[in-house]
Amino acid sequence: MRYARGLLIVAIAAAGLLGCNDNDPTGPEPPAGEEFDWRGIIAQGDRIEIKNINGDVRASFTSGSEVVVLATKTGQESDPTSVTIEVVQHAEGVTICAVYPDVPGMEPNECLPGLPGNMSNGDNDVEVEFTVWVPAGVEFVGRVIGGDVEATGIQSDVFVVTMGGNVTVTTTGIAEVTSTFGSMNVAIGRADPGRDLEFRSMSGDVTVEVPSNTNADVLASTSTGTIVSDFPLEGTGTTRSGTLGNGGPNLTLSTMNGNVNLREGPAEQL
Repeated sequence: MRYARGLLIVAIAAAGLLGCNDNDPTGPEPPAGEEFDWRGIIAQGDRIEIKNINGDVRASFTSGSEVVVLATKTGQESDPTSVTIEVVQHAEGVTICAVYPDVPGMEPNECLPGLPGNMSNGDNDVEVEFTVWVPAGVEFVGRVIGGDVEATGIQSDVFVVTMGGNVTVTTTGIAEVTSTFGSMNVAIGRADPGRDLEFRSMSGDVTVEVPSNTNADVLASTSTGTIVSDFPLEGTGTTRSGTLGNGGPNLTLSTMNGNVNLREGPAEQL
């Protein structure tokens, strides 16, 4: 599978993991069995990006200034040491990848920022679980092939791509999520997103909560499910549209096999 073909999953993850205080996680000691520990300063507006093939990604907010990334590797038939965790620092932040042994007949695996880079695992069954703490203003990006992504209490923008997992996001910023086989439950906090936002799944429910004072143009669609909205939308059946507030960027919610739910959250205090 290749990230360049969009088969990435962006993982985002949960508070309280490893027994840490989610408001002060910058000093946790890795528990027994922890095999990767990276800490560093990433400028506000830049991003921490996690690329994973097999395993969950959990991210939560830290009040500290350091990004903290921990990872644990486990395997049934395959040797966990066969998978390495690589760190790539670049002009837009830091990308961290779980890199599996090269698969014969395929391009060598390579950790690169964004969509480029080849990430294949063949029949290697090692699972890598990432835990990430994200300071305010640092963008979180998760790209995951097989695993759930949770990003809760984030105070920055979140972008997730997953192939075979469910996604949960709560953020004071904006978010965008794509899942091939999985449901998503997303709550964003910015009333004026400033750009088009898409929430798409091929097979799974799409539930998105936006502030009550959001300004956006909504398009909601499903092939086989139902559409439920706390905001007035026009149309019936499997496609509905409407204007929130004064209108603005496009807000697209779509799934082929699942339900679409647009929820009204608390107003953003402007």
